[in-house]
Amino acid sequence: MKNLSTPQVQAKVAWGDQQIAGMPMMIFLGLATCVLFSGWNGSLPLGMVGALALMFVLGTLLTEIGERITPIREYLGGGTILAIFGGAALFEYGLMPTAAGQVITGFMKEGGFLNFFIASLVTGSVFGMSGSLLKNAAMRYLPVILGGVALALVSVGLVGTLLGYGFKNAVLLIGLPIMGGGMGAGAVPLVEILSGPLQMSSADLLSRMVPAVVIANTLAILVGTMLARLGRRYPSLTGNGKLMIKESTQSVADEEVLPPTLESLGLGLFISSSMFVLGSLLGNFIPMHPFALMILAVAIIKVSGVLPRRYEQAAADWYQFVVSNLTPSLLVGIGVAYTSIPELIGAFSVNYFIMVLTTVVGGALGAAIVGRMIGFYPIEAAITGGLCMANMGGTGDVAVLSAAQRMKLMPFAQISSRLGGAVMLILATLLISLLA
Repeated sequence: MKNLSTPQVQAKVAWGDQQIAGMPMMIFLGLATCVLFSGWNGSLPLGMVGALALMFVLGTLLTEIGERITPIREYLGGGTILAIFGGAALFEYGLMPTAAGQVITGFMKEGGFLNFFIASLVTGSVFGMSGSLLKNAAMRYLPVILGGVALALVSVGLVGTLLGYGFKNAVLLIGLPIMGGGMGAGAVPLVEILSGPLQMSSADLLSRMVPAVVIANTLAILVGTMLARLGRRYPSLTGNGKLMIKESTQSVADEEVLPPTLESLGLGLFISSSMFVLGSLLGNFIPMHPFALMILAVAIIKVSGVLPRRYEQAAADWYQFVVSNLTPSLLVGIGVAYTSIPELIGAFSVNYFIMVLTTVVGGALGAAIVGRMIGFYPIEAAITGGLCMANMGGTGDVAVLSAAQRMKLMPFAQISSRLGGAVMLILATLLISLLA
């Protein structure tokens, strides 16, 4: 009988025991090979089935690689950053067929996978909070956003002056679009507001704003990673996902929380989808973004207590399921459908990079300072009130919170991206009269 204590045999046993995505490595690799080959030879099914299978394989592999390479894990966002930019690079540079990338892009955009993911996170995390926490935090949150915006705009204006770019140009063409809540809700409406007073064409304005938004989104992810590391070194600065310093250690009502069941997951899926539909329905009558209306609707339902606790917990169970199983898939989808590496490279210059970095860091620092003054943990305030204002909206929120390991803060991230973005459009109309 062979001696199983030899190093060679031990190594083989350890390799065989390795798991990926909760299954033995060899089983995962066998299934992954099937999916990847299907993508390569053009036989990947259209729609959700083919897209989600390929996204799951690529997201899992890239996340595993990112978490195993120490410099990437410690300083560049780990699996999050590699899933986004690795996924983008695979299709941008022909390492995966364009047709397979189109399947993913269609599922992300026309298929609404991003909306589905965010709806699950927002609904479950809000219903998983205590009602008192929600009321106290929401009333204090707007000053955190405004603190981040104020320091970001003043900082980039001063740095722009020193670099010869000009205070006005730095604030209007770099600071405002970065802090405006993403591309569709921020940069594009800002073009309509600024094109007349600045006497510039929409195309010219977009060519200046889009690179700032894209680079800022990347920097926000990296800064989120650094803030997570800072929190581990200085525990007093962070609530490890809790926003308020005086927040109870329990995020739900003081009653027994039952483990998830198949029934509760199904209920949670239906409830979160219904809340998104409600937000979209309200958007037909109220001139606000459907995500903002969904947040308000879920918050009102939570605070009023009209939904029995059992169904609130079901939504929270579904949120945990989605975050645990679908985050790497979504990150790859963000990279393939929304990230342009050539655009990032083409816009890069040292001075431009410095101004964008100043805006992102200024937003995070301003939100942290104001947040600490009103009873929030500085790191959580910086992430939600600062970085989630400086990223690209919903896609950026997922990436930043994933890199910072604080996905439970999604409701506040969405307030920044949606309601905060609306505040920035109002602010833009005021600033243009002063600066233009």
